[in-house]
Amino acid sequence: MARMSANDAKARFGQLLDAAQRAPVTIEKHGRAVAVVLSSEDYEELQAMKLEKLRAAVDVGIDQLARGKGIDYDRRGLRELGARIKAEGRKKAGA
Repeated sequence: MARMSANDAKARFGQLLDAAQRAPVTIEKHGRAVAVVLSSEDYEELQAMKLEKLRAAVDVGIDQLARGKGIDYDRRGLRELGARIKAEGRKKAGA
């Protein structure tokens, strides 16, 4: 993946857009990746993959419920589950 400083991205915005049509470009600020610019086609494909993954997970859950494998949560249990899911998401994002 190509890399570009934030200053270069600002100064050469047109080139950044052209490069992003070929492959995603990582924008760095102070040597740290802060953004990725990608083509609209790549973005749409990424969104479609995320939706497909979500639908597959929902299908698994529905199947488990149909087989009596569901878990009943009270309000406190749902809050704890939500906090655990958020924490796992943050771990994955940081990895």
